[in-house]
Amino acid sequence: MNSLHVKKGDRVKVIAGKDKGVVGDIIAVYPEQEKVTVEGVNIVKRHRRESQGAGGRRIEGGIISSEAPIHVSNVQLVTKVDGQEVPTRVGYERVEVTKKRADGTEYKAFRSQRVARKTGKEI
Repeated sequence: MNSLHVKKGDRVKVIAGKDKGVVGDIIAVYPEQEKVTVEGVNIVKRHRRESQGAGGRRIEGGIISSEAPIHVSNVQLVTKVDGQEVPTRVGYERVEVTKKRADGTEYKAFRSQRVARKTGKEI
């Protein structure tokens, strides 16, 4: 499974495509296809026929607008710097942490954490 530089809930800026410059939150992440769905970006319209749903529920027809996924290379993470949202690259640091085993003993281990390249702070 591939790992991406952004996660669900991150605030990102679109850096390429028809919605270039738009800032929004990530709704969904698809690591297999290397795509993300961003709120308010890449809006597509679907024409849906009115139909009878399961259990006798009626499904309304019409034109439905929704977000479609875009490639992850077209978005850049946004962080707050002095009250402004600034795009930044993502770096990774290995940090030493103390973990507990099931029997109660403790040991030292390393974990990776995302870091904003512009500020050096943990994301």
